[in-house]
Amino acid sequence: MKTIGIIGGLGPESTVDYYRRIIAAYQERQSDGSYPAIIINSIDLKRIRGLIEANELGAVAEQLVSEIEKLARAGAAFGLLAANTPHLVFDEVSRRSRIPLISIVEATCDEAKALGLRRLGLFGTRFTMQGRFFPAVFSREDVALIVPDPDEQTYIHDKYFSEFVKGIFLPETRSRLLEIVDHMIERDRIDGLILGGTELPLALRDPSHHGIPLLDTTGIHVKAIVAMAMA
Repeated sequence: MKTIGIIGGLGPESTVDYYRRIIAAYQERQSDGSYPAIIINSIDLKRIRGLIEANELGAVAEQLVSEIEKLARAGAAFGLLAANTPHLVFDEVSRRSRIPLISIVEATCDEAKALGLRRLGLFGTRFTMQGRFFPAVFSREDVALIVPDPDEQTYIHDKYFSEFVKGIFLPETRSRLLEIVDHMIERDRIDGLILGGTELPLALRDPSHHGIPLLDTTGIHVKAIVAMAMA
C-alpha cells in the first residue's frame, strides 16, 4: 500500500469528501478492516485564488511545488491536487515534482472515453470553464467541450465561492444549476456534463440528469488514486 499525499484546502469541503471517499473506495477493495495511509497538506484557498485571479500562474505553480515537496518529505509515494482549478498549472507542477501526481483532468478524460461520450458540457469555476487545461487533454481524444454562456458562467462561479466552498448547498441553487444543464442539452446537444469542480458533486449528487451522465470528477479521481495506492 503506497502512502497517498493530498494537497487539500482548495476548498476544505471537498478535501473532507476526498478523505471519506478514499477510505470507502479502499475498503471496498480491501476487506480486512485496514485503512489507507493518507497525508493531507491543507493550504490556503484565499491565497491561491488571489494568485489565480491576478494571473500569477508562475507563483501558483511555485507554491504548489513547494507544498508537494512537503508531502514527499513526509513520506507520500505520490500526490494529487484535490481541486480542478489548480490544474491550470498541473503540467508545470508535475514536471517539477519528485513524486508522481495523478491528474483529475486526465482521469476524467479516460472515464469519458470509456463511456463513449463525444460532446461534454463543463461546469466549474470561471478559471476552469475559461481555461485551456481541460480542452488540451480532451482534444487529444477528439472529445468536444462546451461551456455555459457568459451569464450562466457568472452564476456558477459566484455560487461556487459564495456557497459551495463554504459548505452551503441550497435547493434553489441546485435547481438553477439543473436548469442550465437542461439549456445545454437543448441548445448545445451535450451528451454528458463534467462537474469540473470538486464541490459540485456535493451540490449535484445524482449520477445523471435527463438521460445524460454527470461526471463526478472527485469520484473519478478517487478511483484512480486508490488504484495507484494499491498497485
